[in-house]
Amino acid sequence: KKDLDCFGKDPNPKGPNELRLVRVEKTGQGWQVEVVKDKLTKKEVRELNETYEFDIDTSKDWYGSLKVSCELFGRARKEKKSILFFVHGYNNDVEDVLKAAFEIEKRYNVIVVPFTWPANGGGIAGTASYLSDKSDARASAEALNRTVGKIQYMHQMLSRMDRERIRETVEAKHPDNPSAAGAEFTRLTEKQCSVAINLLCHSMGNYVFKHTLKTSENATSKLVFDNICLVAADTNNADHVKWVGQLDVRKRVYVVINEDDFALKASRIKPGKEQKARLGHYLKRLNSPNATYVDLTGAPELGTEHTYFKGDTVEKNARIKEMFDDMFNGKATEDKLVYRDDINTYRLK
Repeated sequence: KKDLDCFGKDPNPKGPNELRLVRVEKTGQGWQVEVVKDKLTKKEVRELNETYEFDIDTSKDWYGSLKVSCELFGRARKEKKSILFFVHGYNNDVEDVLKAAFEIEKRYNVIVVPFTWPANGGGIAGTASYLSDKSDARASAEALNRTVGKIQYMHQMLSRMDRERIRETVEAKHPDNPSAAGAEFTRLTEKQCSVAINLLCHSMGNYVFKHTLKTSENATSKLVFDNICLVAADTNNADHVKWVGQLDVRKRVYVVINEDDFALKASRIKPGKEQKARLGHYLKRLNSPNATYVDLTGAPELGTEHTYFKGDTVEKNARIKEMFDDMFNGKATEDKLVYRDDINTYRLK
């Protein structure tokens, strides 16, 4: 099928860990959908190997993820854009996710790659839907872990030849001065490898992300992203340092909070042993040493919003929009904020 019906409503018979890549384009009021071919031909692999100077074993099996990674990285370089991977939250079907992704792309001038997981409650509603989505979130964690691992692997492959050329250049220029060579290598690498790769987890997407860290063989605690943005996190505030504290980034781990968030207040009253105060709406115990906490509570046009990186909030509040623009483009945004040491958070100036 060539529209959103290709996603279907049934579980993947191959299990929840299989990754599929799908290209989606807007066509007026509809969607044009193309499922990426799973296995590349030997000819396709040879062409990619030559074009990108990978030096890979072309006799082995390679998959659509290699081709898509090359296309994404090439587009990001050409258009001078960041890549933002997006893990959505509770009660979203595929069309909801796509609408959000296209709005984020347009508003922040980034390339968005959504990670979709079954988050529409399986056709049920209310508390049962919420708990069903939490179960699906846990089941989807290994697929997200595999995705992050592939992002890291492909990024290293795509930037390896650049690093090698730079290394040869600076070593020839500073043969007897390792310190100068190291400094220039860092500067030139940052200039050449200018594509920022960032992660946005929203609402229950943070719960999926959290569960990727349950095993020692996780990819998500490794250095993969420039910024990790945990927005309106529908996970426990209690002991969040145990998983947030494992995250490594080139720039920042941002935790963005709205104390008046209506959806997180609602999630707290739902039955279930895990419904404690949520990280995305609670201003106590903000104690992960590697996290930068941002409290937007009370900001103009925010109100009780839950999805406040898009829609009316950022349409009407340019300062919030500018903050997320920095976050999603791999920049630090603290110079636009004021620090409150009593609760270890930043607020808008």
